[in-house]
Amino acid sequence: MEKNLRQEPSNCIKIVLFGPESTGKTTLSRQLARHYNTVWVPEYARAYLQDKWNNERKTCEPHDLLPIAEGQMRLENELSKKTDTVLICDTDLLETKVYSEAYYVGACDPLIEKFALENIYDLYFLTYIDVPWEADDLRDKPNERMLMFEAFKNELIKQNRPYVLLKGNKKERLEEAIKHIDKLIKDKKNVH
Repeated sequence: MEKNLRQEPSNCIKIVLFGPESTGKTTLSRQLARHYNTVWVPEYARAYLQDKWNNERKTCEPHDLLPIAEGQMRLENELSKKTDTVLICDTDLLETKVYSEAYYVGACDPLIEKFALENIYDLYFLTYIDVPWEADDLRDKPNERMLMFEAFKNELIKQNRPYVLLKGNKKERLEEAIKHIDKLIKDKKNVH
């Protein structure tokens, strides 16, 4: 079980898009992957929960979180082998931890929490709530965006994770993200 949540070693720079639902993470992930001609790790929970909704008309329940976390890490570990430059992650286990605590009375599966804190990324992009809300089958907290944003921000601070706040339109966010990733790439080259 634990090996399914452990991050495998890789040589790439790992970037995580982090923040509340409907804040442009997937759009920016795709844009960044295109810009750097690399792979991006989609959010496993989206496909898993959409399938559950389509088949059972049920939303996420606590017992879904471990399979979601395992699926996310399986995708990340597989895709990290396909690049030695930059890996763009639409989410990570720390995001799963925040959602778990927000939705399930402060609780998070101890295994998810363990690996959410152990797995390492080079930089997080915290996406702000200044983009329009887009409803879908899975999104359910349009009136709690600021509360959720604060939960994500506080978790990054609490865990001492390196992050950059992204605000503005798609172009502004992309330019800001590229500036920070380019610096990481340059710093990595200077080390080697």
